[in-house]
Amino acid sequence: MRRLVNLSLILAIGAAVFASFAYLGIDLPALVSGNSLTHMLGYVQRFLSPDLSPAHLQAISRGALETLAMSALGTLLAAVLGLLLALPAAGRFGWPLQSAARLLLNALRAIPELVWAALMVLAAGLGPNAGTLALALHTAGVLGRLFAEALENTPTAPAEAIRLQGGSQVAAFCYGTLPNLWPQLLAYCLYRWENNIRMASVLGFVGAGGLGQMLYVNLSLFQEAQASTVILTMLLLVLAVDALSGWSRQRWVRL
Repeated sequence: MRRLVNLSLILAIGAAVFASFAYLGIDLPALVSGNSLTHMLGYVQRFLSPDLSPAHLQAISRGALETLAMSALGTLLAAVLGLLLALPAAGRFGWPLQSAARLLLNALRAIPELVWAALMVLAAGLGPNAGTLALALHTAGVLGRLFAEALENTPTAPAEAIRLQGGSQVAAFCYGTLPNLWPQLLAYCLYRWENNIRMASVLGFVGAGGLGQMLYVNLSLFQEAQASTVILTMLLLVLAVDALSGWSRQRWVRL
């Protein structure tokens, strides 16, 4: 009986695959024909010859700095907003504010960065402002949720001791809770910065500036050599940020 069920499942998957090819009208023989392969090889060959002219490299340098600034500023704004929302989301101000803050955090992170970028382009216009706001809004939802969970798991004894000595609630948080929480918050921020540097390179496809916008323009104009240089720059930028983030976690974060 079990073999029959497995055989039926395999046949159903195979039928679904063939039905998908038929429905989409994909012509595999034409895709691997000599003419198509020649065009694809020519396309790849043009990509393997990046444009290293000084003018293009100068434009890419500006785009890379713009992308880096978008990711850094977006992550910083998200960390501040996420921490402000994490305090009520962790139940520090009662359950009504806790429910409202968690609902807002869920809404922020439920909308992808590209959708936020498209909305921000309509609101703030084309350019890096839209990309920065898009990264900040989505990342605030992610960091806020992580910060809230970290706050819920942080020991409350040091903060309570400060309040019993007559300290304010702000002083109790800054001197009793934050020192124990700071390494974990910093680690979360660094991880999200790594993700944002990648996403900042993509947001340009909806007009949010940076290297992504340069790549979109180059691909739209079939400028394979220029697009290849942009892609290589994206790769180097991501590798550099990953290395810097890893070094920072080893240097400052002790979890």
